[in-house]
Amino acid sequence: MATSVQDHDSLWQRLTIATPYLWLLAFFLVPFVIILKISVADPVIAQPPFTPTIDDAGKLSATADNFVFLLTDKLYAITYLRSVMMATIATVLCLALGFPMAYGIARARAETRGLLLLLIVLPFWISFLLRVYAWMGLLNNYGVLNNFLLWLGVIDQPIQILYTDFAVFVGLTYSYLPFMILPLYATLERMDLDLVEAAQDLGASPTRAFWDVTWPLARAGVVAGCLLVFIPAMGEYVIPYLLGGPEALLIGRVLFDEFFVNRDWPLASAVAVVLLLLLVVPIVFLQRSQARNAEGSA
Repeated sequence: MATSVQDHDSLWQRLTIATPYLWLLAFFLVPFVIILKISVADPVIAQPPFTPTIDDAGKLSATADNFVFLLTDKLYAITYLRSVMMATIATVLCLALGFPMAYGIARARAETRGLLLLLIVLPFWISFLLRVYAWMGLLNNYGVLNNFLLWLGVIDQPIQILYTDFAVFVGLTYSYLPFMILPLYATLERMDLDLVEAAQDLGASPTRAFWDVTWPLARAGVVAGCLLVFIPAMGEYVIPYLLGGPEALLIGRVLFDEFFVNRDWPLASAVAVVLLLLLVVPIVFLQRSQARNAEGSA
């Protein structure tokens, strides 16, 4: 009887361990294989709009022309670089704003901490698209910001804020700031304040204590928050399209246009594969950083 119970517990343990791997297999690996298969096909006017991987003669039909085209066309290289730049700047802005906010929440009184966290996640209760449209109303030539600047006398006529890179950065920072604050808060809330006090008792200034004590202890939350912001910002489509206008040509919009406007599914799939490979780099960095932190704390 005891052996049967042990076998049953062992089975449940295996199923529990296998669940995340099955999830990744079904919702990551399988879609990636499908996209990779399409990326080595040729576009055709048919349904589906790409050639089969195995032709009628049973031979493998694959081509690398789509990836070669991406490497030779400057438009895609510029788009990738511009997407990386804007995602990086948005991540830095979220970190600059999110760290003091997360630190303040972590050091707030226990009875107010829950309310502050509620205010951080409250925007998620509203549709993402509605929030972006709200920023369009705030940033247009007759919006709240321009009217406020006119009232202050800072400007004599409305300035162009909407459909600029500044508007895109505002939208990205506002939308993804909670993704930076929450992992930072989770890390800072567990930090022992006695360590900071000990550093200051030993003669360290508040700035030195921050860089020598607080920042190293918060590094895991910083890395997690930066990845949670950078990865979705890299492929963002709605914010650049609505706030950046037609000139905000980022990789998310290129993907949409290739899939649904040009109907060039193989080229769009190649763009998606390259984008995924670019995002693998920060993910590997996160894993190595977590491994180093685990070794250091062991």
